[in-house]
Amino acid sequence: MSIWWSLQLRREASSVPLARRLLLGAMESAGVDADITHELCVALTEACANAVQHGGGEAAVYRVTASIDGDVCRIEVVDSGPGFPADPPGPRRESHALAPGGRGLRLIEALSDAARFGNHPGGGGAVVSFDKILKWRQDAALLKAS
Repeated sequence: MSIWWSLQLRREASSVPLARRLLLGAMESAGVDADITHELCVALTEACANAVQHGGGEAAVYRVTASIDGDVCRIEVVDSGPGFPADPPGPRRESHALAPGGRGLRLIEALSDAARFGNHPGGGGAVVSFDKILKWRQDAALLKAS
């Protein structure tokens, strides 16, 4: 069994806890292990905070999509800002990630099993996508429904 949901949120700080609560509720209802749920929620919070802070452009919204397919949860956050700068050769990515306020992407990488950072085709904003292998509680509703 699989589930999927998508939100379009205003680029306002108040949207970040809303996205987190919706993900928390979905994971708890599905029966995902509490530690995995917490890690997903922290990673989502970082991705949404980046979209709110850096996802400018003409649109005042960003999109969050989450899906569970089997034992994998995939989350994608897309904004309409300038996107990520092209990485020049060398250690720039490492030094940028450690700059003040630049730890969010590293945290997403650390909390997920696979993370991807790129730009929407045609220069339409940044795309942050990450996957997490799920662990289930004994009473997992999603497993019982399968």
